[in-house]
Amino acid sequence: MVKLSVSGLVWDKTFAFPKPRFVIASCFSTRVGTHNGTFHCDEALACFMLRLSKRFSGAQIVRTRDPNLLETLDAVVDVGGVYEPRRHRFDHHQKGFHQVFGHGFHTKLSSAGLVYKHIGLEIISNVLKLHEDHPHVHQIYPTIYRNFVEAIDAIDNGVNQYDLNESPKYETNTCLSSRIKRLNLNWMDPDQSSDRENEVFHQAMALAGAEFLDNVNYYAKSWLPARSIVMESLAARESVDSSGEIIKLSRSCPWKLHIHELEEEMKINPSIKYVLYPDDRSEKWRLQAVAISPARFESRKPLPCLWRGLENDKLSEVAGIPGCTFVHMSGFIGGNQSYDGALAMTRASLKA
Repeated sequence: MVKLSVSGLVWDKTFAFPKPRFVIASCFSTRVGTHNGTFHCDEALACFMLRLSKRFSGAQIVRTRDPNLLETLDAVVDVGGVYEPRRHRFDHHQKGFHQVFGHGFHTKLSSAGLVYKHIGLEIISNVLKLHEDHPHVHQIYPTIYRNFVEAIDAIDNGVNQYDLNESPKYETNTCLSSRIKRLNLNWMDPDQSSDRENEVFHQAMALAGAEFLDNVNYYAKSWLPARSIVMESLAARESVDSSGEIIKLSRSCPWKLHIHELEEEMKINPSIKYVLYPDDRSEKWRLQAVAISPARFESRKPLPCLWRGLENDKLSEVAGIPGCTFVHMSGFIGGNQSYDGALAMTRASLKA
C-alpha cells in the first residue's frame, strides 16, 4: 500500500470503489475540501459524489478548517459557512440556511443533499452511461433522493422521521449514517494522527459511495423496469376481480415502491388491497396485502386472523380453499400451489 500525505490528506492506493485515477499529489487537476476532525456521512458522500462528476473526477480531497486554504480550493463541502453553487461551495451550517431539494421535498439539506441537488443529474447520467436528458435519468434523480439521500440530510440536521410523543419501541443503529459515524477514531485508538484520521475518512467515502452506487444501479436496473409491469397490472385490475382491489403481476418484481405512487397518478379507486404474483423460486403463487403506506408495516386489509400462522392442509381446511401453503403470523402474506387458489384466498380475504 502506498500513501501520499498532502495538506492533511492520506491518499490510499487500496481504495478502489470506484477505481480512482492515481497521480502524484502535485498533479491533481482539482481539489475538493472538507473539514478535518470528526466526520459524518454527509460530507463523506458529498466528496464521493463530486468525484463522480466530470469536473472533479480524480480530485484530491483536502481536509482542513483553514479558511485561507479553503478559499483556494475548487470545491468545498460541509465547512466554510458558504453556499454558492456557482463556486461549488456547499456548506449548510450557516445562519439562515434553509435550502431544500425541491420536487415536493421539505427536508433541510446537508452537504450531501446540496451536491446531489446541483450535480445529481450529471452523476446519475455518468453512472448509468446515459445522456443527462434521458428520461430514465430524470426518473431516477428524485427517486434516489427520496430513498437514499434524504435520510442522510435529515439525520445530519437532526430531523426526526416522525413526531415523537413517546420513546421509540426500538433503536436502529445500522443505517449508513450510524455505520460511518463508527468509523471515526475513538478515544482508545493508539494512533490519533491526522494521517490515520484521513485514512478512515477514505474508508467512509468508500462505504458511502458503494451504497450510493448500489442504490443507483438497483433503481435503474430493477425498480424502474418494474414500474411498467405494475402500471399494466393496475390497468387490468378489473379483469382479475370485479372489485378492482386485486392485481396480478406477470412476474415477481419490486412493486411495493410503485403501487402507492401509481395509484395516485392513475387515480385508482378503490385502492388495491392485494397483489398476486408467481413465486420466483417455484411454480407456486404468493398473495400479499398492500401496506397502508410505503413506510408502514400495517396492511390495508391483512389476511384473516383465523388463517394466520397456519400451513398446508390445516390452512386449506380452515380456509376452505385447496392448495394453501402458508399465511404469515402478521397476515401480510400467504401462498398457494396455484394461481386460482391464490385468487380464491384474496377474494375470501376481501369479504372477511
